[in-house]
Amino acid sequence: MTRSLLVLLILLAAPLTAQTPVPEIPFESVPDFFKLPNGMNFGEVSGVAVNSRGHVFVFTRSNSANGPAYGAAAAQLLEFNPKGEFVREIGRGLYGWSFAHTVRVDRSDHIWAVDKGSDMVIRFNPAGRVVWVFGRRKESSDDEAHPWERVNPPLPPIDGLFRQPTDVAWDSKGNTYVSDGYVNSRVAKYDANGDWVKSWGEPGTGPGQFRLPHAIAVDAQDRVYVGDRSNRRIQVFDTEGTFIRMFTIDVPVPPGTRPVNGNTPTGAAAANTIGAPNSICITPGPNQVMFVGESTYPGRLFKVSLEGKVLGVIGRSGRNLGQFSGVHQLACPSETEVYAAETSNWRVQKIVLKAPPRGSATASRQ
Repeated sequence: MTRSLLVLLILLAAPLTAQTPVPEIPFESVPDFFKLPNGMNFGEVSGVAVNSRGHVFVFTRSNSANGPAYGAAAAQLLEFNPKGEFVREIGRGLYGWSFAHTVRVDRSDHIWAVDKGSDMVIRFNPAGRVVWVFGRRKESSDDEAHPWERVNPPLPPIDGLFRQPTDVAWDSKGNTYVSDGYVNSRVAKYDANGDWVKSWGEPGTGPGQFRLPHAIAVDAQDRVYVGDRSNRRIQVFDTEGTFIRMFTIDVPVPPGTRPVNGNTPTGAAAANTIGAPNSICITPGPNQVMFVGESTYPGRLFKVSLEGKVLGVIGRSGRNLGQFSGVHQLACPSETEVYAAETSNWRVQKIVLKAPPRGSATASRQ
């Protein structure tokens, strides 16, 4: 290998560092946007998605289904209209419900739910009927029906089966990509007919390896972005799984920031959480940008170019409106409207971004 080629490969593999200082983006969190039926509350909200009609789908860890996979079921899929008014519950008592993780809506308005507990990805048509199921849950009558054990080295992955999957996305040809996250540490690919194609990735820290691929999205050029949370980076691939590049979000934590739950991390522990991509979404349209949510600490949102430059920071850790903790999934139907599903705060916030005053890099936020 020539010296110049070796240098090029090292540069491609090295995470890109976001620029600092980063401006704060002014925003409003819409109060009381979601109108739940009387007496009903969200549990841990792990997923949110928006369809072409502006309807919002919320995947919440509320006890709903009878009969455990290996414990109390915690999954409900709820639909709201563009005004936040409750429309319906989809898949009430569904066999595949165990532990809600994420929900996405494809370009045909099919609704896809990823259930970490049942190891399944379920596709509903717009009417709310199950049309495809991917993976298979452990049978509750089987003595092996218990959570996956984190053995090292991990068990070899199996085509078409998942071990705690996390998210789903699609390219322009209708191929489906599943981040098979907590155990298998890979990306699985299916074609437009729902047939298995391939998978790529394995546990590790090198390019193309993962330590918890927790979120996935595809841009208009069919580049696949994988939020490699425990490696604190976003990796970019082509549709065949060829590694292109990766980048990190390195925005310092404001002094005095505390997590909603637990001790405030320090030193290496804190450094390992900054910018760790718990959730990602990419806006539609010709000029796409990405929004990224940190986990419970420091708990911020970021607006990021697809090249990895941090364009702005949104909010901080906290319990109040306009603050965040455990942003588990994001939906961004436009560059100025973002929905943030929070596990720690048991809610979804509708965020409306505002333009800062001229000549000002920062502005107050609600």
